[in-house]
Amino acid sequence: MTDPETQNAAAVADDVRPGYPGARAADRRRSVDSFGIEIAVYEWGDPDAPVLMLAHGGFDFARTYDVFAPMLADGGWRVVAWDQRGHGDSEHAALYSWDSDGRDALAVLDSTIAAPVVAVGHSKGASVMMDLVHGLPERFSRFVNIDGMPSSRPQPDVSDHERTRMAAQSTAAWLDHRRALASKTRRPGSFDDLAKRRGRMNPRLSIEWLRYLVSVGARHDPDGWRWKLDPSMRFGGFGPWRPEWSLRRMPEFPRPMLALLGQIPEEMGSALQPDAVRPLLPPGAQLEAFADTGHFIHIEKPREVADLVLRFLK
Repeated sequence: MTDPETQNAAAVADDVRPGYPGARAADRRRSVDSFGIEIAVYEWGDPDAPVLMLAHGGFDFARTYDVFAPMLADGGWRVVAWDQRGHGDSEHAALYSWDSDGRDALAVLDSTIAAPVVAVGHSKGASVMMDLVHGLPERFSRFVNIDGMPSSRPQPDVSDHERTRMAAQSTAAWLDHRRALASKTRRPGSFDDLAKRRGRMNPRLSIEWLRYLVSVGARHDPDGWRWKLDPSMRFGGFGPWRPEWSLRRMPEFPRPMLALLGQIPEEMGSALQPDAVRPLLPPGAQLEAFADTGHFIHIEKPREVADLVLRFLK
């Protein structure tokens, strides 16, 4: 795979090429074929250390962990992250679904090690990994959910027939959306334009961090800069999925869990309250809430979150 970061770095003048305190590019980079889709994989830490799988959230990419992942690696772990299909440097697909994201994660895991691993995920990535741990508990030892708990909103007691109809409606709506955006491309802009756009989704994150994300997560085309994200992606739309589908199974989660919640409401997060989550957790699960933090807990407070995770893994 050619290195898009090298190409983009050449396109940014020396006086605007951003760095960020503590950010460290992956020690190794490779790609994995997942059912015909090329998935970009990044690794930090000793290749002989125990494996920690790190799944990013929707609209993000593996390089958003450039500060957090090295902290886990320095704590003695081989951290393995990947760009989900349609995100970052992974290939775009004709269609997306929750199940395909799970299969991609499994392809990365199979290419890494056969022994059980730790899974850590943020937001959508945490929800996808929860489903994978449920389905293949023998492949995982522990799980950390960073602000990706399914919603505790009460769900109607509907029949199996109605649930099937609701799933069919979600699938049809997703296919209609994909059809409408089949020929779309992302709107170009200047380097700082993209950072400001990202700031509307990440209002608590500094402009220095947002500019760093542009340097590692966007590409420079002849008409300007564009995020690499597939333009068909939308809020709440990574294939047909409803949070209650995971919520119903959460009390039976098969592995030790640490759940972290950000308490300040943001467009990307749900700001779930601890009292609403505790009754839904499996026995023995740990819950930590951050009263002064938004959805991107691991970016706002990387050292604090990394220390919590490392203590949990001991």
